[in-house]
Parts: sequence; C-alpha cells; structure tokens
Amino acid sequence: MSNLFWLTDEQMNRLRPFFPKSHGRPRVDDRRVLSGIIFINRNGLRWCDAPKEYGPYKTLYNRWKRWSDIGIFARIMMGLASEGAEQTTLMIDATYLKAHRTASSLGGQKGGRGRLIGRTKGGMNTKLHAVTDALGRPIRFFMSAGQVSDYIGARAMLSSLPLAEWMIADRGYDADWFREALKDKGIRACIPGRRSRGKAIRYDKRRYKRRNRIEIMFGRLKDWRRVATRYDRCPKVFLSAIALAATVIFWL
Repeated sequence: MSNLFWLTDEQMNRLRPFFPKSHGRPRVDDRRVLSGIIFINRNGLRWCDAPKEYGPYKTLYNRWKRWSDIGIFARIMMGLASEGAEQTTLMIDATYLKAHRTASSLGGQKGGRGRLIGRTKGGMNTKLHAVTDALGRPIRFFMSAGQVSDYIGARAMLSSLPLAEWMIADRGYDADWFREALKDKGIRACIPGRRSRGKAIRYDKRRYKRRNRIEIMFGRLKDWRRVATRYDRCPKVFLSAIALAATVIFWL
C-alpha cells in the first residue's frame, strides 16, 4: 500500500536514544512496530484493522500499551523538544478534545473516576493545556477534565516552565497571581486584561499577534483522528497519543 507510513533511518536514529532497554528476548523490529503505531493513531483505526505490512496487530497494541504505561512517548516528545525548542518566547493555551462514548461511559460505580473527562456545553470532553515555544511547537502538555479552568492548567505547568523572556496568552489567563508567578521566574507577560478590570492592562500588541501559532498547533494535532476524538479510557494512553502526534508533526 502506497499510503502506509514508515519512519526513515534518520528519524529512527533520533528516536532510538529514548527507547527502553530490551530485557531477555530482543524486541520485534522497532521501525516496523512504531510505524504501525503511528499509522493507527493518525488514521483513528482499530488495532485489529492495522495493515498486514506492520505485522500482527497484537504486537502493535502490546508495544503501544506497555510504552504508554511507562511514559515512553511523553519522554520522547519532551526530550526532542528540549534539544530543539526556541524558548525565548513561550505561549500557553488550552483546547477541548471530544470524548467518544467508548471513553466517556460514566454510568454506575465505575463512572469515569480518574479518566479526566468532564461535561461541558459541548458534551463530554477532555481539556488539553499546552505550552509551546516561539514557533508554536509544543514543549509541555497537561490534561484535565473538560470543565476545569485554564487557571488550573497554568498552575500545574508553572513549575516546569523553561527559562524564557516572554509568555504570550489570551485574556483567559489574566490573573494577578499568574502575572506575579511569571515575574518571579523572570518572564514578562504579554497578556491582555479582562474587560471586567477597572484599570486597563498594557501589553505588546505586536508580539501578541504571534499567539495564532499555538492555535495552529492545536489544529494540526487534531488532524490525527485519535487525538481529535478520544477513544481511550485511560488518560495516560490518550496523553501518549497526543505526545506521539506532537513528536511526529513538530519534532521529527
């Protein structure tokens, strides 16, 4: 099939340092298995629908689940981002990701506890909070239930922010505590004030126009069908799908 995805030798060389060590029997061909995992996630397929060129689908699923559980895909993204990010300016924002009914079945005692899925006006959603570099490439992710405020995501990612000169955000992040926290880290805020403020907040309007890059980033992530619609009940597995998409789109 001509539309199958295959990682190049150069891409594999960049990924290999982040792979866990193989204990016991050697792993099945990493390139074939990872290429199949990417193909499934990008196209939103069931694992049993994986093309035969990638080998047994159970091999793909087992590798995906095992590496997701130990955070390998998130580690790959953050590792590659730390090597190539343009961090003089950071941007922060959040977006909703629709939860499919297979992920959001909330009835009974098991109902969605710990799944990071919440009810919003648009239905059952997960919220993805992201920090990007100056070029709009993601360097940090935080996932929460859909009804959680942007402030919670900002607070969760604050301690892990890299050194930077500027932080660009929309007025949803206009809070005195956030501005002070950025100032304490030596980061200047480019955040317009809320209309409810009695005194207008001055900000660099020319610099603020760059914020569309993080919106573009979210749009490109949602081109991957397994990101745009959440099918996975386990938050760690779903976050791995997001990290994998970000790695392939922005860092390889």
